[in-house]
Amino acid sequence: MQTVNIFWFRRDLRLEDNAGLYHALKGEHPVIPLFIFDTNILDQLEDRKDARVTFIHDALEEMQTELKKIGSSLIVKYGEPLKVWQELLQTYRVNEVYTNRDFEPYAVNRDKAVSNLLVQQDITFHTFKDHVIFEKGEILKDDGTPYVVFTPFSRKWKARLDSRISKDVQGKSVSYYLKQYPSLKYADKFWEASTGLIPSLKSMKFERSTQTIPTKTVTRGLIKNYDQTRNFPAIEGTSQLGIHFRFGTISIREKAQKARQLNETYLNELIWRDFYATILGHFPHVAERPFRSKYEKIPWRHNDDEWKKWCSGHTGYPMVDAGMRELNTTGFMHNRVRMLTASFLTKHLLMDYRLGEAYFAKKLLDYDLASNNGGWQWAAGCGTDAAPYFRIFNPTSQQQKFDKELKYVKKWIPEYGTEKYPKPIVDHKEARERCLTTFKKALNNL
Repeated sequence: MQTVNIFWFRRDLRLEDNAGLYHALKGEHPVIPLFIFDTNILDQLEDRKDARVTFIHDALEEMQTELKKIGSSLIVKYGEPLKVWQELLQTYRVNEVYTNRDFEPYAVNRDKAVSNLLVQQDITFHTFKDHVIFEKGEILKDDGTPYVVFTPFSRKWKARLDSRISKDVQGKSVSYYLKQYPSLKYADKFWEASTGLIPSLKSMKFERSTQTIPTKTVTRGLIKNYDQTRNFPAIEGTSQLGIHFRFGTISIREKAQKARQLNETYLNELIWRDFYATILGHFPHVAERPFRSKYEKIPWRHNDDEWKKWCSGHTGYPMVDAGMRELNTTGFMHNRVRMLTASFLTKHLLMDYRLGEAYFAKKLLDYDLASNNGGWQWAAGCGTDAAPYFRIFNPTSQQQKFDKELKYVKKWIPEYGTEKYPKPIVDHKEARERCLTTFKKALNNL
């Protein structure tokens, strides 16, 4: 039996500029490319037409086509990862396993279990950084502790990026940390195979989604003008690359290099991804509880009728409702509107941010635990944010500022301006006072 190495794809669904894959292919033995449809994750999905599952399936099909051109094949399994690995070790003589790191709590525990299994078989488990530029432990304060405020984190992030600069073949400045991994340069090291079947969506009890997926091709002009267009939801002023970053169908290094050359505001958005990923890595409790523990004392209220109206986009606040309807229809919501809808739920309705976080997790194509959690805790005032809890967005002024001509609102609310559109479910001024009083009382009684 031939000795092989295995590269395990997870949130890095591409063959080029893949850090872990690059190192695997540089090894001594042929590399079997592997993906596991994890039933621990899939079984929790309520929507059997979940567009993210279709997206992953299509990305695997695309990689399979590329691999078959060079005489290799992707092995795709469906099941619990630990059981799948137990079966693989009985099928192949494995020397080393390579993969890219993931700091989500479930992924950390999964990898520990698989690593323990491999160690028992004297198989080395190599992990690499790939879906962020800087990960947990790399951007720290001078005293070695992690940053919990974005601005100083971003300054240190940029300083480190610029600490090692060289020129590429075109004479452009490139940071060492943004250099790409020429994975396919070593494509001849892929395992030679002529067959490889990907489980059908139907066999996994899913159906193909017809939801439109944003393209991974973004114009240079959009990035160049990002700082001027990003806050206006009625225009296409954002890249909508979130789902591609989430599942790694594009390289963060490539996009960060372009952002560094074209638009610092867009680069800052990529730094936010790193920031929230490092927060989750250093403080894993945020996946379940507020970053700031004192906020566990907030007496969140729940009104089922108000909750349903928020979810469906019938609160009577047009910008909020347009955002929720956009999310429910497309799986996407403009970032400015994400902040507004999250603020409305947690501040105007005084509902637990974890409810909204979970709803977004079900609906967002680009759902990423670290970024989603960070954004919701920021909106609720309990996260890694220097601003105190009394920052409360005014939905009306936000609409006047960012959708003055009502193009976004009217796109998603055809009944806007008619008697069919509901009255506001809460009064802004009263809701604001209720929020301030509730937060102040709870936090001052500690």
